[in-house]
Amino acid sequence: MSPMLSAILVALLPLASASAVLDRRPAAVAPVDPLITPSPTVENAVTRTVKRGFVDDLKNNANSILSDLGSAIPSYVASGVPNFFQDFPVGKDVREKLGITDEQVDALPTSVLNIPGYGNWTDQGWNLRFHGNVYKQPNTSEEKLNDLSNIFLIDTSIEKLPPDQAAQARNLTASIFVLQQDNERVVFDLKPAPTAGASGEPGGGGAVTPKGGNQEIVFPINTTTEGDFDGFVQINDNGLADGNSTNDIQRLNVYTRGSNIGNATAYLVPPTGLTIISDIDDILRITKIYQPKEGLLNSFARPFVAWKNMPEIYANWSRSIPDFHFHYLTTTPEQITRNYMDFIYKTYPGGSFDTRPLNFSDVSATLSIRKFLLTKVFETYPKRRFVLVADTSNSDVMKDYPQLAKDFPGQVACIFLRNTSATDDGDRFPYDTSGFKDLDRKSYMFFKVPLARPTVRSQQGQCSIALHHGHQLAGDLCCWVGRDVDMKAAAAAAAVGQK
Repeated sequence: MSPMLSAILVALLPLASASAVLDRRPAAVAPVDPLITPSPTVENAVTRTVKRGFVDDLKNNANSILSDLGSAIPSYVASGVPNFFQDFPVGKDVREKLGITDEQVDALPTSVLNIPGYGNWTDQGWNLRFHGNVYKQPNTSEEKLNDLSNIFLIDTSIEKLPPDQAAQARNLTASIFVLQQDNERVVFDLKPAPTAGASGEPGGGGAVTPKGGNQEIVFPINTTTEGDFDGFVQINDNGLADGNSTNDIQRLNVYTRGSNIGNATAYLVPPTGLTIISDIDDILRITKIYQPKEGLLNSFARPFVAWKNMPEIYANWSRSIPDFHFHYLTTTPEQITRNYMDFIYKTYPGGSFDTRPLNFSDVSATLSIRKFLLTKVFETYPKRRFVLVADTSNSDVMKDYPQLAKDFPGQVACIFLRNTSATDDGDRFPYDTSGFKDLDRKSYMFFKVPLARPTVRSQQGQCSIALHHGHQLAGDLCCWVGRDVDMKAAAAAAAVGQK
């Protein structure tokens, strides 16, 4: 067994009761804001061919599992895609709702949402993915923002919220009512990144600060109609370690020219190793996406709160597993992802990000974009192995995660799914385990609550999972120990596979 697989046997998340801890965050490393950093001036301009990152022709993957329960139950609940994450206004709709003129728009400064990217090594060197959105933020009055905020609230209003929650609701609403800028040229400055994230490990995650990498990158293609840019660009080495000679993940700060809030951290990831792809809602933070009223308040007004002790679990992974690449994927639209990125970088190990670009706007496209983004990561790293973490409230996750194990044999090390319906009385909707048919039962696990202290036992390349009724389940990769493994969900998935 390789040292990497031995490490994951020791460090992977155990399953057991953790009733006392609701929001424990590692404190060894101070939070670092990845979005607001003075932009330096560097030399060595690079302009290379870019590979486009958008899908031109996606099929509709919408597959509601509630069709037999009647039309009164909204399908977006089952899919984990609430209707308040759909159909955000863009372009002319924003101008009409805000009542602003072309002259007023022209006078506004340009801003950039720069999403933390990932890079891969090829025979030609390092290729780094740049993606985000260029927009203008109108000067909207508080009174107008109050009116617009009430659109997104159920059975309450911004006037009834506490002052801090009302302020957050206005800020998030303002980020929705922005004007995307098409045909814009985007220029970046790259610098070595000393820290990123709050994992409890020096430097803030499973990555190192490279000795070089300073350069300017001119993104070769102007922004789309929706203001998006997305693609891989070959970058100069300039002191970076070659991907075929190091196992280290190298951090780079990516500063956007002309925008004080257009900064992020990117990760150069070697061809081999272990990557975790983690969902965020209802696994890393309390969202209750299956309860629209609570989901709205938790997303638009209330401060983001970690789900139980997951920050401690991820910090343990970051410390225990060498060169562990963290990748966070959410299908929430770009306009509201700053809060997500800020929360992750203050609470979890630093890592690359994926969000829903603006050309995926309705429910069916949202269900398609998760599979597309997952596939993009797998195809970018054909020799890496992946740990997939999410919850059962997303029908696309329940379909896409096991399908990846079939489409990319040998690359999916483990699939870990929180069973939200078993741990939250508010989630009363069934989930579909048919996607796990024919998967090795030792390669996935449904769980209820995490435990802070791992007690994994490894023998001869296998791992024993002590269950609450005293039985054991042997596995070579999915190795969690606990008293609260969700046997009902595991049995349901196994039953499907036996038919």
